[in-house]
Amino acid sequence: MATKKKTYESKAVTTSIRATSRASIKLGDNFFTVEYCEERSIPEDANVEEERKLLWDVVNTECDNQIDEIHNMYKEMKNSKRR
Repeated sequence: MATKKKTYESKAVTTSIRATSRASIKLGDNFFTVEYCEERSIPEDANVEEERKLLWDVVNTECDNQIDEIHNMYKEMKNSKRR
């Protein structure tokens, strides 16, 4: 009878997390790509899963804000050319 091989369990402790968000948009004939990255140190008593969720919210929101800025600048530029 074969014995079941025990799988290795990680003993690593998460000490930092990093998230990068990236997005591309096309406005007219132009393409724009934005990116934001943030890394955080994690204290021992932190809930790593919750910290990850919060970090993803921050980096995704930053990319969304950058895209909003590009949209606004593009609209302003387009409107000024019409005048």
